[in-house]
Amino acid sequence: MTSAIRVHARIGQRALLVTTAALPLTGWTVHAYTLHRQLAASRRDPLTGLLRRDTYTARARRILTRHGEHTAVIWVDVDHFKAVNDHYGHPAGDAVLAATGARLTAWAGPHGAASRLGGDEFAVVLELAPADRGRRFEQLLRMLHTPVVLDDGRTVAVAVSIGAATPDAIGTRDLTALQRAADAALYAGKHTGHITLATGEHAAVPSANGRRAGRPGTSVWGRAA
Repeated sequence: MTSAIRVHARIGQRALLVTTAALPLTGWTVHAYTLHRQLAASRRDPLTGLLRRDTYTARARRILTRHGEHTAVIWVDVDHFKAVNDHYGHPAGDAVLAATGARLTAWAGPHGAASRLGGDEFAVVLELAPADRGRRFEQLLRMLHTPVVLDDGRTVAVAVSIGAATPDAIGTRDLTALQRAADAALYAGKHTGHITLATGEHAAVPSANGRRAGRPGTSVWGRAA
């Protein structure tokens, strides 16, 4: 074999080795990209696009740490949701949940954390200065009580119950304590058409979701139109 042939052979072998080595890398890159997309999707609820609980919790804690007293924790429950499913069908119920998720996303903005906790329960944590709370809470009530128009043209009336907790009222930036207070406030003002603002009494409610709680002294904001 001449030297020219030997050089060509070595180059060919090297090219083959490089190509062979690159194949598993390319396959892994595609796999990693696919896995990344699957993980990103797993961080969000497939129906509403809202954050799942773990991702929401991490982001909510960062918001509370960064903004402190200028923060609000909002708990939302769709009222009479079973009746929507029974009367209009489950696709209509899904449409109501999806619309609620879209409205909460729009209201919270790109820097807030909005989550579907499960079923018809939602949570939002966002930066919200005390001076802006009244205007923003009224806006939230209007948005969430707007009827949902289905694909077939039917209109579904929507009602929600909302509880809100703020670090200045509860005396802590702890997410768990604020969520407990917001949830208790929600159930204290269930079906009123108001946003119920949590107090220290709500934070002390021992039962989960406030379902066995009484009605501690509450203050409310706004009334659904």
